[in-house]
Amino acid sequence: MTPTDPASLPGKFAQFVMLEEAQAAVRSALPQPGSEWVAPAQAFGRRLAQPLRAGVAHPSATESALDGIAARAADTLGAAAQAPVTLRVVGESRAGQPFAGEVKAGECVRIYTGAPLPPGADAICPVEQLEFMAGEAEVRLLTPARVEDVRHLGDDFAPGDELLPAGVRLTPARVALAVAGGHAQLPVLRRPRVALLSTGDEVKAPGTPLEPGEVYDSNRYGLHGLLLECGAEVLDLGHAPDDVDELAARLDTVGGADLLLTSGGVSMGRYDFMRDLLLERGEVTFWKIRLRPGGPTLLGRWNGLSVLGLPGNPVSSLVVFELLVRPALTGQQLRGTRLRAGAPFASAGQKTAFWRGEVRGGEVVPYPKQSSGVLRSLSDARVLVRVDPGQAPVAGDEVEVLWLD
Repeated sequence: MTPTDPASLPGKFAQFVMLEEAQAAVRSALPQPGSEWVAPAQAFGRRLAQPLRAGVAHPSATESALDGIAARAADTLGAAAQAPVTLRVVGESRAGQPFAGEVKAGECVRIYTGAPLPPGADAICPVEQLEFMAGEAEVRLLTPARVEDVRHLGDDFAPGDELLPAGVRLTPARVALAVAGGHAQLPVLRRPRVALLSTGDEVKAPGTPLEPGEVYDSNRYGLHGLLLECGAEVLDLGHAPDDVDELAARLDTVGGADLLLTSGGVSMGRYDFMRDLLLERGEVTFWKIRLRPGGPTLLGRWNGLSVLGLPGNPVSSLVVFELLVRPALTGQQLRGTRLRAGAPFASAGQKTAFWRGEVRGGEVVPYPKQSSGVLRSLSDARVLVRVDPGQAPVAGDEVEVLWLD
């Protein structure tokens, strides 16, 4: 068999699929995530599996927003620079130890931020506007007490209120909200488990000497970082040489993964053995996308395990991850917007192109080197500029961009 001859390829699968078809196929290849309960400290960055409702009120009592005194607002209306009001201090209220009595006419209690407002009081005067006298038994108010500085029971949320919808990413603020709502365990989606394998005889571990034509295994580390960024659990299979039997043995060791992600060995060459292995012994869903960079991408299955074969060129590998893998794992694309082109962007014929771009003065221009081997372009460029099939934007046109930072 000659794998590069389409007529000789075994089985039925799609070739030269459009980007949107490839995205849908990769999404379908991943199983629906299950859920699990985790402690709040383990929930950061995870996605909520179901809506979360409050079990308690917040605040749990009507309380003070300031340090100062709690009083009856009507008793302090004359408190101004020309007519200060004096009240008798009858106690204090602090968080955890509220005042046990009731505030009556002409009385007040010292109060601290977050402390319950005692019965009878309905307003707060801040400590900066107070002058204590007679050994702090009395206090003169320089301004009236304000009802606006009272936080009422359940102002933030009441029992049964929805705190967070299903699917939301748990940021530190959202985890704090969930805990304030009474949750000691949070239901989160299970992390996708992704096995990662780089291939190629020319690929070497960092730190080892390079012979002419060899490269360091940058794809392995770039993809590993992107997987972690997407919240995946990574099973690192290391590196495999260009040998079909060795590749098959390595794939047979993968257990419990939702997806196997490989780099290299899926293009049109004689030694693209990952392609050969899936064509001859596995299954192929599609091979090759109308995409630049990243055209040779392959999606298939090995013993029931979904396998996405990324090209070996580093730019292609990382760009295809952003376009196919990130949306499938997280449900979200890179942040997109539209900018004005400051220079022409080339057409890629019938392919959808994602050119690396630099943003200057609110306009976007092509990165000088667009080769799939120029890894520095992804480090330096801030955006990917989408150019649809048959399009060739010129300076002044608006273009769609995806932000890389």
